[in-house]
Amino acid sequence: MAKAPPARGDHRLRRYLHGPLAVWERLGLRARVTGLFAFGALLLSVLMGGLSFYATSHFLVSDQINAAIKEAFVGRATVEQRLLVPTPNELTVVADLTAATGATTSILYYRGTAYSSNSFTVSISDVPEPLRALVRAGTPATQTFVLGNRPQVAVGVPLPSLDARYFVIFDLGDLDHTLHVLALALVLGGLITTLLGGLVGRVASGRTLRPLSAVSRAAVAIARGDLDTRLRATTGDPDLRGLTQSFNTMVDQLQDRIERDARFTSDVSHELRSPLTTIANTLNVLEAHADELSPRARRALELLGADLRRFERMVAELLEISRSDTGSADTSLEVVDAGELIRQSVAAGMRTLPTPVSSPTISIDPVLDEVTLAVDKRRFERVMANLLENAALYAGGATRVAAEPGPDRLGHPTLVVAVEDHGPGVPLAERRRIFERFYRGQAAGRRGASTGTGLGLALVAEHVRLLGGLVGIEDAPSGGARFTVELPLTDGEEPS
Repeated sequence: MAKAPPARGDHRLRRYLHGPLAVWERLGLRARVTGLFAFGALLLSVLMGGLSFYATSHFLVSDQINAAIKEAFVGRATVEQRLLVPTPNELTVVADLTAATGATTSILYYRGTAYSSNSFTVSISDVPEPLRALVRAGTPATQTFVLGNRPQVAVGVPLPSLDARYFVIFDLGDLDHTLHVLALALVLGGLITTLLGGLVGRVASGRTLRPLSAVSRAAVAIARGDLDTRLRATTGDPDLRGLTQSFNTMVDQLQDRIERDARFTSDVSHELRSPLTTIANTLNVLEAHADELSPRARRALELLGADLRRFERMVAELLEISRSDTGSADTSLEVVDAGELIRQSVAAGMRTLPTPVSSPTISIDPVLDEVTLAVDKRRFERVMANLLENAALYAGGATRVAAEPGPDRLGHPTLVVAVEDHGPGVPLAERRRIFERFYRGQAAGRRGASTGTGLGLALVAEHVRLLGGLVGIEDAPSGGARFTVELPLTDGEEPS
C-alpha cells in the first residue's frame, strides 16, 4: 500500500522541535540531569504555588463576601426600623449604618431618591447595573467590580414594604494587596525552589557521574598508550563494582592481546632474520657471478635483490616497532651541536636512499649555531633518513631541510626541523592517518614503482615520541609537503 506523504504541518512541527531538541542533545549528561532537577522543582513550585494561591484567595474573598452579605442584611433590618419613624432622616440613617457595619459606602434608594453616605465619590450610578436590576426585581444580589482602580464588593437587598432598596459597598483593596504580596512570595519561593532544585541536581549528578568521570579519564589514558591504567575497586555500590570489574577485565584482555600481537610480530621478525641472512648471502654469491648469467637471468637477479632488500628493511622496521610496543626500546641521549647533527643526519640519509636524487638545501637559523641538543643520535638520524626517503619515493626528493627555534611548550623552548619537497602534497583527509603503520592513502595505486614499506613514517612518529617531541605535516611555502619534527631543548639552551 502506498504511503501518503506527510502533511505540511508535520514538517513545520519537526522544524519547530528540531531546534530545542538539538540544543538539548548537545548538552552534557550532567547538564541534562541538572536541567531536569530544576525543571521538576519549577513544575512542583508552579503546581503547589498555584493551588496554594487559588485556595487562599478563594477562601479570603469568599469570607469577605459572606461578611458583606451578613452586614447588608443586618443593615436592612435597621433601615426598616429607622424609616418607620414619621420624619426619618435618610442621610443620617445611611451614615450611621456605614459606621456600624464597617462598609466603605452605604446607599439608600428611597421613594425615587438615592442617599449615599459618601456622595462626593460614590453614587448610585457607580453600582453595577446588573446588580441594581436584580435588586429592583426584588432579588438580593452580590457583585464584585472595580471602582477607582480598587476592587469592591457590592451587596444589594430590596425593601419592598417601603419601596426602597439598600446597597452596601466594601473596599477589597487591602485584601487585593495581601493577595499580591502572597503571589509575589509564592513566585520568589518558586524561583528559590527552582535554583535549589538545580543545585541539588548539580550535586547529585556530580556524585552520580563521578565514577563515569573516572572511567573517562582511564579510557583517555589507555588511548594514550598507558595500558597499566585500572579503575579502583568500588565496594560500596554493587552496580559500580560490576562496572569497575568489567572495565578492568576488558583492559586486561586488551593489554594481553596487544602484548601477544607485539610478541608475535617480534618473534616472527626474529625468525625471519636467519633465513633472510642465508638468502642474502646466497644472493651476494649470485651477484658476484652475475656476469656469467644470461641477460634474462641477470634481470631476474636484480628484481630478486631489490625485493630481498625491501624485505630486509621491512623486517628491521618491524623489529624496531615491536621493541617499542613491548616497552623494550631504549634511548641513549647525548649532548650534541644541533646544527652539526642536522647536517650529518641529512648527509647520512642521502647516502642510504634507494634511488639517487639531488641533495636538498640545508637552512639553519643563525640563532641555533650555539645551541646544543640532548638527543639519541641513532634515532634522530633514522628520523631524517625516513623523511628524506619518503620525499624521494613519493615527491621526487626533498628540496629543503630547515631548522629554526620552535614554540615554547610548558615553559621550555623547542627546536623545529622541517623537510620540504616539491611533490603533490598530502590531502587534508590523509594527514591524520599518514603516520599510521602501513597506511599509504589514496596515492597507493599510483606508486607501483615505489619500494616503500608503509612503515617509514610510522617509525618517524615512534622515534620522535621516544625523543619527547612532536611530528606533524603541513603545506610547504613553495608547494608540496612540509614534514616537521619538534624536539624539546633543555633549560638554558634557548637560542639567544
